[in-house]
Formats: sequence, C-alpha cells, structure tokens
Amino acid sequence: MAKTILVVDDKSNIRTLLRDYLSEEGFRVVTAENGRDALYVARHEKPDLILLDIMMPEMGGYEFLRAYRKERNTPVILLTAKPEESDKVLGLELGADDYITKPFGMRELLARVRAVLRRASQDTPSDEVLRAADIVLDKGGRTVHVGDQSVRLTPSEFELLAVLMSAPGRVMSRATLLEQVQGSSFEGVERTIDVHIRNLRTKIEPDPGTPRYIETVFGVGYRFRPD
Repeated sequence: MAKTILVVDDKSNIRTLLRDYLSEEGFRVVTAENGRDALYVARHEKPDLILLDIMMPEMGGYEFLRAYRKERNTPVILLTAKPEESDKVLGLELGADDYITKPFGMRELLARVRAVLRRASQDTPSDEVLRAADIVLDKGGRTVHVGDQSVRLTPSEFELLAVLMSAPGRVMSRATLLEQVQGSSFEGVERTIDVHIRNLRTKIEPDPGTPRYIETVFGVGYRFRPD
C-alpha cells in the first residue's frame, strides 16, 4: 500500500508541484493550505509523513506542531525559507524530525522523505529488542517502555535512543549521532542532536535536569549510562 504524505503549504504552486512529483514516485498525496486545515486532514487521512511549511496564514507550522504533537507522533519534515538556525531548532524542539531549506531540489526532498519513512518503518525484525537499565526498546514493534510505562517517541527520537542503547557506556560525538539519525548525505547542524536529546530526556528521564540514562560528556557528545 502506498504511503500517504500530507503537504501543508499556503502556496498553491508548491502544493501542486510536490503533489505531482511525489505521486509520480508512488506516494499518495493529500494537501492543506494552512495549519488549521492540516489538523482536519491529518485527523481523517492519518498520513505516514507530513511536509510542513512554517510561515502560513491562520495557523502556521509551529502552531500546527504544538497542537498535533499532543495527538500523534507522525514524522514531520519542515519546509522553511528561514535560514536562521534558531528557527530550525525551534521546529525540532516542537517535535519535527527533519527540515529542508527552500529553495530545495526535488531529489534531495525525496531522499529525506524516504529516509524519515525508513526510520519510522516497522519492517525491522520483531525479535530485535534492546534492554538497558529499566528501558526496553522493541525495534520491530517501535515501542519503548521505561519500567512499566509506555513512552511515545518521534522516529528521530526513537532512532537516537536505539543508537545510544546499542552501546551502553560508549561516548558518541554529536557528528556521529547526526549521521546515524539523518544520514551522511544531508545537511545538518550538530545542535540538532542537542535538541533531540533534550526532547528525549523529557520523555524518559525521571528528572531531565539530572539525567539518569543519557549522560552528557562535555566537549565530546553523549552516552547511555552503563548499568
């Protein structure tokens, strides 16, 4: 079955361009022209991925993310015309998985779409389960439990936790983690990892201010604390 992509942009020519291109690549594409309409479409169509513009009338991309992340962890790629790092970081803090800066090439967009969908895929063998401390991460089921509590993570957060849990005690640089999560062919800033780590800690740590599981190794990167 074809994956469904929701394209949210206030410019009709961009919606049409992305719809036609992605449809030719085998995706089912639905569209919305602002965040308010996107909430309605997303609730009814349940897309596998959302391409989200930031600057839109009535309800912008940031407002949409704040509302939609309370309901679902559908992968989101931001489409931003803003070059400032702070704008991209804000989107990541609100739960976006990736971003691409306008103007962008269609091949790069397609590569990012496929990469994010691959991270969110449930095709990983179901017997691949990681256990560290009292966290259980099931790659096949795409589930995470901390003790008896189930935790919902975005695809990027899930992938990042899986990488860290796969080697408890090993310090990984931000560059290494960024490559693991986004891929070496994509642009990205290492601060992206800091944002994902901060979001991840708020979901799995008893006290995010004093991390029990994910340690910061100053000047180097992060590691999952060994038992």
